[in-house]
Amino acid sequence: MNVAIITGASRGIGRAIALTLAENNTYIAICGRHSDTLLSVAKEVRTKGSICHAFTGDVSDYSFAKSMVDTVLAEAGHIDFLINNAAVSKVGLFTDLTPDDWNELINTNLTSIYNTCHCAVPSMVSKKSGHILNISSVWGLVGASCEVAYSASKGAVCSFTKALAKELAPSNISVNAIAFGAVDTEMNAQLTAEEKDALCEEIPYGKMATPEEAATCVSKILSMPSYLTGEVIKFDGGWI
Repeated sequence: MNVAIITGASRGIGRAIALTLAENNTYIAICGRHSDTLLSVAKEVRTKGSICHAFTGDVSDYSFAKSMVDTVLAEAGHIDFLINNAAVSKVGLFTDLTPDDWNELINTNLTSIYNTCHCAVPSMVSKKSGHILNISSVWGLVGASCEVAYSASKGAVCSFTKALAKELAPSNISVNAIAFGAVDTEMNAQLTAEEKDALCEEIPYGKMATPEEAATCVSKILSMPSYLTGEVIKFDGGWI
């Protein structure tokens, strides 16, 4: 049985990834800050025949990440897939960005990935196998006005991915990232209907991706040979 950890899985892309992987008889550990929605996702996963363990907490807290990884290893014995999806976004002028805003974004979007990888990699190295997939954004490639902190954090995710991939390749562990474009999730809930329409007009494919399409992309990459590593794969409908 494959064993997967998915961070930020209480909604949106993370939830869709959990439900997609649940189709394949997988032990799935999910984490998030909102207990009610997280437990609802866990229930959905179990109805598909997979085992699911929900961990409520903040993955940017190293002790929480370590406790989660240690529990998974104690229960399942190994980790095949680590999907780092937890993220927050703030839209606004850089001059209005407070130190607390900056720290929250960097901790949630980047430090959390250090935490989970630092805790999970030793077991993967010992087993000489594993797939790490970090969820990034096209703004991590080109930057976005009024999203300086978010863009910086996602750009760092891309660099982190490429560097760690080189370090872990001799251990047969793949490390990749997906740079998603516009995905129709709650993260884009602040957009009005008119703003969504204008955004979709900019995308050659003519629409935002659904969370299910994003999850299918994740599933396909995880099924690739481990020789695919160090890549930041853009999934944006030809937008950027």
